Amino acid sequence: MKQLVLDIGLATVPTLDRFFAGPNGAALQHLRLALGDGRHAATRSPVPSYLWGEPGSGKTHLLQAVCQSLREQGASVGWLDPALSAPPDFDENWAAVVLDDVQSYDSARQALAFNWFVNAISPASGAQRWVLAAGSLPPADLPLREDLRSRLGWGHVFQLQLLGEAERRSVLRQEADARGVFLGDEVMDYMLRRFARDLGSLMQLLERLDAFALSTRRAITIPLLKTMLEQP
Repeated sequence: MKQLVLDIGLATVPTLDRFFAGPNGAALQHLRLALGDGRHAATRSPVPSYLWGEPGSGKTHLLQAVCQSLREQGASVGWLDPALSAPPDFDENWAAVVLDDVQSYDSARQALAFNWFVNAISPASGAQRWVLAAGSLPPADLPLREDLRSRLGWGHVFQLQLLGEAERRSVLRQEADARGVFLGDEVMDYMLRRFARDLGSLMQLLERLDAFALSTRRAITIPLLKTMLEQP
């Protein structure tokens, strides 16, 4: 009988502490300053922040980590991405507005993002809200309406670089340790040789492999990985 796997312990919450900065230390430090760390007050600028880089460079992880940190501080956050089926109207209780994958916004989401941006930066009442956005292109190249595109590039802009192989290995090891599983060097070598090498795909593969190992009550090995891939 196949063991049923509960979600408990399988998923790991994105945090800034679990982001392997590598060449992206300046962007990480900027987000830490904006959030505060419990000992130092947040130093959020009234101007927006924009992260851009290739898929797998960690943009969504950082945005989700920021949202998680703000919620832990008791703040609410507005989140918008292309897959969100019914995005809400702007909420004055939000402490920040977070826009992910902006290069893929359709006309309706562009209009909504512009509305959120204006309400956050120029509120009718109360303090300005932080706008944090991310996309795969620099602001000048975004295929968006001009008023939104120019606003996204107005403030702090950081390009995220892909990690090298040694750094990707460190992230895989860190993620496996966080899940409480042993990931041998031979399995890691196989993953890096045979599969998409961007970090997002590798994290998804590790998550799937962790769940499959739990369901079969077997250690993570190359034969187990091959067996998993043969499953329909």
